[in-house]
Amino acid sequence: MPSSLSLANRRVIHLCATAIFSVSFAACSKKEVTPEPLRSVKLVTVAGADLNVLGEYSGEIRARVESRLGFQVAGKLVQRPAEQGQRVGAGQLLALIDASDYQLAAQAAAAQVLSAQSQRDLAMADFKRYEALKAQNFISGAELERRDAAFKAADAQLNQAKAQAQTQSNQAGYARLTASRSGVITGIDAEVGQVVSAGQPVVRLAHDGPRDAVFAVPEAMAMVLKVGQNMQASLVSTGQPLQGKVRELAASADPVTRTYTVKLALEASERFPLGSTVNVRAAQLPGSQSGVIKLPTSALRQEGQGTVVWVLDAVNMVVNTQSVQLGPVDGNDVVITSGLQPGQQVVSAGVHVLSPGQKVTIYNANGKSSGASPGQVPVPAQAGASSAQR
Repeated sequence: MPSSLSLANRRVIHLCATAIFSVSFAACSKKEVTPEPLRSVKLVTVAGADLNVLGEYSGEIRARVESRLGFQVAGKLVQRPAEQGQRVGAGQLLALIDASDYQLAAQAAAAQVLSAQSQRDLAMADFKRYEALKAQNFISGAELERRDAAFKAADAQLNQAKAQAQTQSNQAGYARLTASRSGVITGIDAEVGQVVSAGQPVVRLAHDGPRDAVFAVPEAMAMVLKVGQNMQASLVSTGQPLQGKVRELAASADPVTRTYTVKLALEASERFPLGSTVNVRAAQLPGSQSGVIKLPTSALRQEGQGTVVWVLDAVNMVVNTQSVQLGPVDGNDVVITSGLQPGQQVVSAGVHVLSPGQKVTIYNANGKSSGASPGQVPVPAQAGASSAQR
């Protein structure tokens, strides 16, 4: 029995010694260090650029002249051949009111003309007879003067009757509403059967010819724009560029929107359809300057309360942070007011995966990296990247 226990103890001691030796050997062996992968970065070289402050607004194309046509007399609308969107020519009938009463008045005025004509002829005949009698000294000069006055009064009444007849004839003609110019019907304000008053709009007509881009601007922009100023625009549907000049600037703000209406006269604009949406841009507004430093927004990194960028040390091929002060935004770029000098190279993509003093390589457009050490695998730093190397 004692010999068997001794054998078991020897086996346990052997196993423990083997385990201790293995642990000790593992602890003493040197761990293999994995080389840190290089980050392949995209760079942008700091240089001066122009800052062009733009104002962009949405507007629509309208006719230079748009008339609200109505009858010159009141009456019941009996016909309206014009329809919205219809193209009409000058003199074409647009609407018609009941002219029965005006035609009767014209007939009565014509009868008054005939009566006045008869009275005038009779007065003229009397004057000639009395003139002959005066030549023979059968009547006094005073009697002849009375006949002359009666003739002149009859002649004046005839002229008055003719004028009234012409007025009544015009009133009957005003029952027809015709297009003053060729153009397009843009609106209908009255329907058949409606009694309209004199001057009440019935049809809106956009005249053929020049076109304007009409848009609204805030008060600050209204103080900057000037009549005659050049502006650029483009059709939203096709992207076609347009050129124009500010033709009209509202003198007061809209009571609801508190904006000012601007009309931009477009060059060769008669071919553009009415109501088309346009984007209007005003360039070189206050704040524009030259020689500023701009970086893409992808190059910026928030660090605490400030903003930093990664600047490349081309000698050691490492990146370090540099604090910068931001200015106005220009599209996808931000103006850097201080912190950088022209000629420096700044990482423009992958700024959130870098660390100070980290070695990097330059990312090329063909997808290869330059400056990689043997045995190291470049890893593109493109997390959140939105800008290519420039």
